[in-house]
Amino acid sequence: MTDSLNKCKANETPACCCVDVGTIIDNEDCSAEYEHVFTSESEANAKLATLTQAAKAVETEPCEINSSIDKVENGYKLTAKFTFCCGAECMIFQLKLR
Repeated sequence: MTDSLNKCKANETPACCCVDVGTIIDNEDCSAEYEHVFTSESEANAKLATLTQAAKAVETEPCEINSSIDKVENGYKLTAKFTFCCGAECMIFQLKLR
């Protein structure tokens, strides 16, 4: 059993090969980015409002939201970056969008 433990990269417990949450969620990446081209500016604004509402539902401290809607050849491009205070909130936000 000790040989299998030595091959593991994550910190596992000998009892059940459980991985410490800090190994997966290390707060290195607390940002989620979104980019999409919409046919109208109002559609882009509506999606930004939906994304902002989802971020507000997850945050424990204010989420920093940087966004822009730019006119492009095919319509309106929404680019947004959501920066949360911790990686867990970022992960929950991303899962809510699926």
